[in-house]
Amino acid sequence: MDAQLTRHALPAQPRRRIHGFSLIEATVVMAVASIGLAIGLPSYKSVVQHQRESATTNLLTSFLASARSTAITYRKPTVVCPNDGNNQCRDDSDWTQGWIMFYDPDGNRRPDDPDDLLRIEAGPRDPELRIVSTSGRPKVTFLANGSAAGSNLTIRLCRNGTAKTAVIVNRSGRTRVGKPDNAAGCVL
Repeated sequence: MDAQLTRHALPAQPRRRIHGFSLIEATVVMAVASIGLAIGLPSYKSVVQHQRESATTNLLTSFLASARSTAITYRKPTVVCPNDGNNQCRDDSDWTQGWIMFYDPDGNRRPDDPDDLLRIEAGPRDPELRIVSTSGRPKVTFLANGSAAGSNLTIRLCRNGTAKTAVIVNRSGRTRVGKPDNAAGCVL
């Protein structure tokens, strides 16, 4: 009889619970994640576009400042212009494919000798971003004293036909970033 009391007096073993997610729990998590992505993705895209515009603006500004510094240091006229793909200047105002810097001792606004070519910069990888300079003024020449020959040059960064920012080179050769005054400057 002691054996029967002992057997009945033992507490019942708890049932083992299977760990994991049920189908309902997994569906709720997927629905919440989908809603979060639907709300957050457009904002994220806008942030990425703004960062690409800022990076391109900073790259162009530093490139122009480097060209001015080179002209002053080596006492040689230095040109920055849009690259045509063959390391020559484009004839239009489209800087989207990139730009080059070169010495221009003879003033013909073309790199004559491979040693004249100083720097080549590829354009931005953002297919929606266009870079356009002042109509009729696709190049900037920095003279030995650091001034820029000709009139002011404005280079606009445009997205979907709207100017987002402007890089302005004044006659003294100084470069600044400003808000674009109109969207008409985005058309070639």
